[in-house]
Order: sequence, then C-alpha cells, then structure tokens
Amino acid sequence: MSPIKFVSIASLLFVTVLATAPGRSADKPAAPTSEALHAKLAQISQDPALLSAAVKDGEKAASVCRHCHGAGGNSTLPEVPNLASQNAVYLLEQMNKFVDGQRKSSDFMTGLIKALTPEERISAALFLSQQPVTQKPAGNSAQGAAGKQIFVRLCANCHGASGTGTQKIPRLAGQQAEYVEDSLKRYRSGSGERIDVKMAAYTRNLKDADIRNLAAYLSALQP
Repeated sequence: MSPIKFVSIASLLFVTVLATAPGRSADKPAAPTSEALHAKLAQISQDPALLSAAVKDGEKAASVCRHCHGAGGNSTLPEVPNLASQNAVYLLEQMNKFVDGQRKSSDFMTGLIKALTPEERISAALFLSQQPVTQKPAGNSAQGAAGKQIFVRLCANCHGASGTGTQKIPRLAGQQAEYVEDSLKRYRSGSGERIDVKMAAYTRNLKDADIRNLAAYLSALQP
C-alpha cells in the first residue's frame, strides 16, 4: 500500500473514532431561544421559592457587571448606565441581543455576557431588577422643573409617568445624567448604534439645554 493511501485511510479511521467516541456528539445542542428564556424567567418569577434562589444565584452571576455598572447595578461611572431596578424582562432581552449580535458594545462587555450561561443571564436579570437605585440629590430646582415639563410632554407616554419603564422600554428614573445626555444626543443625531424612529422624532428638536434639563430631572427622579 502506498504511503499516500495509508495516510488517507488512517485519517478516515481517526475521524470515525472521534465521531463515535462516548460523550461526543456530531451536532452541538442548540442554544435556547430568547422566547424560551423569557418563558423560564416568567415561570421563576411566579414561584417565590424559585425566585428567591434565582436572585441569590444572580448576585454571583451579576458580579461580572460590577466593574463598570457598580455594586447592585448602581454605576459609579457617569457615562455608564445603572442596571438596578430595571425590569428583569428588559434586562434579559438586552443580554440576549448582545449574545445574538443584535446589540453591540465593547468586545470586553460582549465577551462577559457571552460567557454567562442562559440560566446565569436569567438569574442576573432577576437580581439586578430587585436592587434599589441609589438616590441622588435633587440639584437645581429650576433645571429639574424644566426637565419635568419635557418629560411629561415627550417621554411619559412610553416610559411611564414615574419613569419606571416597561418590559420593553427601559427605566429612566434614577439613571445617570451623563449617560442620559449622551443617549439622547445620539438619538437626536441618528449616530447611535441603537436607531429608533420614535426616539429620533421626539429628540429631533431638543436643544442641548433641554437635554441637560431632562437628564437632571430623570437622574433625581425617585418613584
């Protein structure tokens, strides 16, 4: 038998052994869908014992967020958003989008989220949703009053009268002022990664002073 034929047959035998070896599968199990993860989160949320255990596990899972988003999801970096008290469904969906590539940030953050198991994503979302937002001082009353008028006129219909958001729309109450300002300016200019037609329409005519007033009001808002 020629050396070439021998190598070819040996290679085929090696592949066959790998494919039939115990514990190996030719097909990698499919990752759970976003819908399946949301269904599991809903199931856990409705069972006090499961919820308590998930929140406890979530404290450890969410520790990967602590470096940037702060302990318990209260950011100490003005340009980084708070995650505390966000709706668990909203948080889970954003993490799923990072994993699926629908939403992007730094490679560091994306890598941390992808390293979490689906169960850890669920527990982290539940833990963060139950953490209180650190209260901020009210600041300039005139600025806050002007910001409130803008909020009531443009934002309250979607984000709620108290700014607590919904399962699909983020909480704004108690959010970092600088983060809010930067986000609104990106929506206004259409330069942000997250393009939203409605947000673009609502922010199009806002002046920089309007945005500062709105951010000041929201950062001190405590439902």
